[in-house]
Amino acid sequence: MVRDNRLARQRLDERFDRIRGTIGPRPHAGWVRAIRGALGMSGPELAQRMSVSPQSVHSLERNEVAGSIRLETLKRAADALNCDLEYVLVPRAGLQDMVEQRAREVAARLIEPIAHHSRLEAQSLSSGAATAQLEDVAASLIDRRGLWSEGANQ
Repeated sequence: MVRDNRLARQRLDERFDRIRGTIGPRPHAGWVRAIRGALGMSGPELAQRMSVSPQSVHSLERNEVAGSIRLETLKRAADALNCDLEYVLVPRAGLQDMVEQRAREVAARLIEPIAHHSRLEAQSLSSGAATAQLEDVAASLIDRRGLWSEGANQ
């Protein structure tokens, strides 16, 4: 399972690296309106192709800009524009990096009470040893069930 998760992250990270930043931000008026305009298609023409009222197309375009459009509706508009709807979540950072960072955060919370007690007894670790301990604990947490739950620091 651990190897499967790591391999899945690696494969997805490779795909995301190829697409990250290639499309750019959504046009100010939304994709539907931008593509419709580039095709020279009026709102009523799109409405006819979608079998809806022109007001529905106006609402659809407004909802897309507002971020409240339903995927099903966007798919219908894409079909009417002879487009494919490509739905993808692109992580802001690499998946492996995200998992490692989360593991370090949880490890730091797990180690802190022990480190605090050691400091009280004047037995604290050197900076290098503390970092190594943190990395060891973090490595043991990667791919462990519950890493992302709020109770992961218990």
